[in-house]
Amino acid sequence: MDIGVYHPGDLTAADRAAWTAMQAQAHLLGAPELANPFLAPEFTLAIGRCRRGVRIAVVREEGEPVAFFPFQRTRLGVGRAIGLGLSDSQGLMHRPGFQWDARELLRACGLTVWEFDHLVEGQKPFEVGARGSFPSPVIDVEQGFEAYLAQLRTRSPKFTRTTLAKERKLGRDVGEVRYVHDERDPAVLRTLIGWKSAQYRRTGRSDRFAHAWITHLVEQLFHTRGASCAGLLSVLYCGGRPVAAHFGLRSERVLACWFPAYDTAFAKYSPGLVLHLRMAEGAAAQGVAYLDLGRGEKEYKDSLKTRDLSVSEGWVTRRHPVAFGHQARRAPIRALRNTVLSRPELFGPADRLLKRLGSIRAKN
Repeated sequence: MDIGVYHPGDLTAADRAAWTAMQAQAHLLGAPELANPFLAPEFTLAIGRCRRGVRIAVVREEGEPVAFFPFQRTRLGVGRAIGLGLSDSQGLMHRPGFQWDARELLRACGLTVWEFDHLVEGQKPFEVGARGSFPSPVIDVEQGFEAYLAQLRTRSPKFTRTTLAKERKLGRDVGEVRYVHDERDPAVLRTLIGWKSAQYRRTGRSDRFAHAWITHLVEQLFHTRGASCAGLLSVLYCGGRPVAAHFGLRSERVLACWFPAYDTAFAKYSPGLVLHLRMAEGAAAQGVAYLDLGRGEKEYKDSLKTRDLSVSEGWVTRRHPVAFGHQARRAPIRALRNTVLSRPELFGPADRLLKRLGSIRAKN
């Protein structure tokens, strides 16, 4: 086994094609978790144009690529999953049956530690370093939208009835409701970014779009139209104006949900929920198998989902002082965060406090 490490710009067209082909065949060969667009070469290359330290390890056997391992690296050899904190699927892209030694891979990459927070299932050499696993809800539409809607009506009849009624009321009160599954107007993307940025501040969360590189990344991916990774802006219009929008990434099999937001002036109509139902319908029409709503417990995800995937967080290490120091620094932070998120009696007060602080900041 030969492992070469490359800068993103040095990856050959042949290697990129092999990576894409490997991902396209994943669901046919028993590894559907690798079909997520966050694991596509386009996402890694886009991150590489925005952030330093991005590298790609290519594992070859008899000269042919059998695995691709993208990562971000600091000068001290601390490695992070590509897009850590942004990406909802992480891991090593590989041929079916490929086995690897995690520490050997880290050594070849010059890493003392590799941290992840959305490791997909089936990555056993990395899973030994997992500190916790978490549900990532999905909407299955492989059998068509009507089959999904029938399942939703059975499982959540009141939610389904209320959401569809609100869509009709929106049309009566405001104007014609129109859905565009693949909007190509960059002005609407800017509107969505503005809504999302305001939502982060309003709810007391860190505003991701306050970081210029994240805005630049999303704008890049909006124009990406690769087979295994395409930017998808979906918009719900009413009376000729956008009232809800979502930007995510699409592969042949998966729509990875990422940045949803809506105009708060229309909050009583639940336009975000209406939008997600229309997204499910549009994805089903395009042959997508499922929408990945991403890790994180939210009421709307519980209402819309059909099942859960599982993702893990943690790190794999080599015996090195830098690795020990990284674990000592990061472990308490992650443990505290996960404790708060997993316990309603802690999360509720924390969430209310953040929203109160966000409201105060907004007024000032």
